[in-house]
Amino acid sequence: MQQRLPSLLDHPIAFAHRGGKAHAPENTIAAFTLGLKLGATGIESDVWLTSDGIPVLEHDGVIRHRLSKRPIGELRRDQLPSSVPALTDLFEQCGTEYHLSLDLKGDNVGLAVLDVVREAAPDLLPRLWLCEPKYQDLLPLRDRADGAKLVDSTRLARIKEGPERRAATLANEGIHAINMHHSDWNGGLVTLFHRFEICAIAWDLQFEHVLRPMLRMGIDGVHSDWVDRMMDAYRAELGAPQL
Repeated sequence: MQQRLPSLLDHPIAFAHRGGKAHAPENTIAAFTLGLKLGATGIESDVWLTSDGIPVLEHDGVIRHRLSKRPIGELRRDQLPSSVPALTDLFEQCGTEYHLSLDLKGDNVGLAVLDVVREAAPDLLPRLWLCEPKYQDLLPLRDRADGAKLVDSTRLARIKEGPERRAATLANEGIHAINMHHSDWNGGLVTLFHRFEICAIAWDLQFEHVLRPMLRMGIDGVHSDWVDRMMDAYRAELGAPQL
């Protein structure tokens, strides 16, 4: 069996992707609640701003409104269906004892999220992971992060300068992690980013035969739709999950 490589985090994070979309309607309070009940130590969602500046959790960013579909950014919070939770609804219903990974969708959403978390759930800030497909868009958040983690969400093929140069740049720019598809990762690449103190996170891990080798690579976080499978693999490789 492959020897397990060390992670940067004492306890790698098991993220329920969209709350664990294999178990309940994605990005709903029911999904988030169930994902945590099944043992996930983190939950993941996309976050958008309504026209009245409320961060809400939804994947596509488009809502059927009356007889048409409209972007969330054109609608007030009170015009959205009740199935679309606000960020504050998540805290009220699920507490804050988990890591929270949010894909930032649209302009100014990162600052709005930080303001809401700082006001409603300040204890969550060190376990808040804010993700952007262009790490440069995260740079304005650095002075306001208050311990929140900034994440470069990308693919290996898009890193034209090479992974070592990207790792050095992220470290110099104050970015804390890089999130890539599991097929982009190998043990050497995880070790490379760790050398620059950059956390390595992988997504789309749906099966035990993918999850367990990834955890042995020393990965710092995994995302899965199938929370039960993820947690079985996690316990087999790492023992009981902890924050």
